[in-house]
Amino acid sequence: MVDTDILLALGAAYKQVQAGEYIFREGSVASFYHQLVSGRVRWSNFDESGKEFIHNLIEGGESFGELPIFDGEPYAANAVADEDCVMLRLHIPVFKQLLTEQPELHFEFSRLLAQRLRFKFVLSKELGSHNPESSILALLKHLKARRKNVCSDCTRINLTRQQIANMTGLRVETVIRTMRNLHDKGKLQIEKGKVYC
Repeated sequence: MVDTDILLALGAAYKQVQAGEYIFREGSVASFYHQLVSGRVRWSNFDESGKEFIHNLIEGGESFGELPIFDGEPYAANAVADEDCVMLRLHIPVFKQLLTEQPELHFEFSRLLAQRLRFKFVLSKELGSHNPESSILALLKHLKARRKNVCSDCTRINLTRQQIANMTGLRVETVIRTMRNLHDKGKLQIEKGKVYC
């Protein structure tokens, strides 16, 4: 989102994180703006039984954990390295100053937050219908439209069935069965275990 040279000039530092390591935890106090350089970050919560709900999978070039920057509250979710990652971190007061000095950048962040909120509305509506087909199709449609977690050369979804289950709140068995039904109805393709939309 923000040019790497600008972040470095303002004092941002690189941080490497190993797969499975927490970057921050739900409820902790925020100190940094985070921008992923490489790897993938899982932004999620766990319910009382330990089941994970994935809100978003962040890829290189994207920021994450911005809510505390704007509302001053603790983190609303965990950020976990889904694979080995490199990120840039900039102290929040410096980042806020950057947004003040560059209103167009502030507008871009507002647009990003609005897009993420819109996706939550769409997915919440589908989850409320208790229709697994609708939930999965809404998720895949969003990913395809945003070109996120989708192969850039084809329409292959770069998510496991478990990740799709964790993003829709469904059981993995339900996702597998529903995706097979969607394939049989011609609403998505499955070739050699890979899903295409």
